Parts: sequence; C-alpha cells; structure tokens
Amino acid sequence: MILKCPSCGQKNRVPAEKLGSGPVCGKCHDKLDSFGHPVTVDGSEFYTLIEQAPVPVFVDFWAPWCGPCRMVAPEVEKLAERHPDELLVVKLNTEDNPQIATREGIRGIPMFALFENGERVRDATGYMKAEQLESQFGL
Repeated sequence: MILKCPSCGQKNRVPAEKLGSGPVCGKCHDKLDSFGHPVTVDGSEFYTLIEQAPVPVFVDFWAPWCGPCRMVAPEVEKLAERHPDELLVVKLNTEDNPQIATREGIRGIPMFALFENGERVRDATGYMKAEQLESQFGL
C-alpha cells in the first residue's frame, strides 16, 4: 500500500505485513502512520492487506460519482480517528477496482465491511454516522 509521509509528502510503498512494525519514510525517516486515518488501497494489495494486517480491517467500498459515499467520508474519517490502535480503516474505489467489487459481491455503495484474519465478519450498506458504524460493527 502507498502511505504519504506527513512530514515531507513523499509517497512510500509499504507491504501490508510491515504496517504493525512502525514503517518509516524512505526520504526523511519520519514515522509513517497508517492508523488513525483512512488509507486508500487498490485491487493489487487488497487481499494481502486484509489477510496480513495486524488488526481488523474496516473497508469503505465507494466510488467518486456516489453522493452518499462522499457524504459518509467524514464519518469514516472519524471512525479511523476514534480507533487508531485497534482498527485499520481503508477505502477501496469500486470504479477503479471492479474485480474486487464483483468478487466481494458489492451491489450497492457505500458499503462497509469488517475483515478479521482475511475473513469478512460483518458488513452494512448505506450512509451512517460514525456512531452508527461503531454500533453496527461492534467497535
């Protein structure tokens, strides 16, 4: 996955299995924080990430043309901020990654799913506030 350094702006490729080990920027060597804010993933790294992440992975399946997806984005951000050490929040653009959307049976967006050890344990569709997402997913 690609993490942007908060200090220098450098984009760094970080393997999913390294997320829990405190990766650092290749340019300025500051810590790259993948927790506490949503991280964008693409189809090539999605399954590796959900299988190897050190914590449960909350996925926001969305598309840029989807109004409710854009409306819920700040709520997903709040969710990530509230659970920085216990949850990895990621966003997957279903328009750019239709093969993942098909494989995961996405029929409506926004759709949210919680994965633990590579397995989907819960999912829900539609706009929700951060508090509703926490309640729906047992966070």
